[in-house]
Amino acid sequence: MNWLNKLEKKIGRFAIPNLTVYLLAGYVVGFVVMYLTPNLIDWLTLEPAYIVRGQVWRLISWVLIPPTVQPVSLLFLVLLYYSLGTALERTWGSFRYNVYIFSGILFTMIAVFILYSVFLFVYGVEVQLSGVSRISTNYITMSIFLAFAAIYPDMEVYLYFILPIKMKWMAIVYAVMALYYFITGGLAVRVAIGASLLNFVIFFFSNRNMRRFSPKEQARKAKFKKQSAPHMHYAGGAKHRCAVCGRTELDDPCLEFRFCSKCNGNYEYCQDHLFTHEHVK
Repeated sequence: MNWLNKLEKKIGRFAIPNLTVYLLAGYVVGFVVMYLTPNLIDWLTLEPAYIVRGQVWRLISWVLIPPTVQPVSLLFLVLLYYSLGTALERTWGSFRYNVYIFSGILFTMIAVFILYSVFLFVYGVEVQLSGVSRISTNYITMSIFLAFAAIYPDMEVYLYFILPIKMKWMAIVYAVMALYYFITGGLAVRVAIGASLLNFVIFFFSNRNMRRFSPKEQARKAKFKKQSAPHMHYAGGAKHRCAVCGRTELDDPCLEFRFCSKCNGNYEYCQDHLFTHEHVK
């Protein structure tokens, strides 16, 4: 059991379901703000120089900044990441998906403050990242794409609802584009790309049992449940019944039940008859 499993047991109940909806809704709100009052968007950016002076709302408001100002592009982005994000949340569960998104946001904020501190204390310059380019959660949402491609590499999606293409090829194209923007972009772009990729690498390398989320493993579990379902439902809603005495967990909550590996078939026994029954051949 890794650290994420332990953390989920302790605070998993606080996970936010349908987090993708809130994230994309924030983009829509930010787009409306940019359209109606363009100057107001400068008060929402992630800018350490202003945050240390008391504008602490920027620690949250920067997630509203949309990755594009084109309505059509924003529409395609919302539709794409809604489908990918909700599918990823169903695969991982709400808690793991929350950790993945929020850690990407946290890494970005930490990287921005480290960059600000380096320029301030080493070079004596108080750099303002918003003067170069605005930091948004664009690359964090793109890390959703990477995570989905890592789990479902052979799944086909329709690019712009027209061209069918496998996720693994789109992920390669994204990686090349991210590398290009990292080399040619400014400090803010490099920070955003680096933080999102760091989040992706740390999350997957710290969860080496992620194979259980693969389509093959999910199909195997579904097949097992389907095969065992007829044998696991009894009168009154019981799921366990001893093949010898017929008692279920409804008769005694303290009863323990086990399947016998030596019996030919799905025969389950309570603890009183597990070692004393005659094996079915």
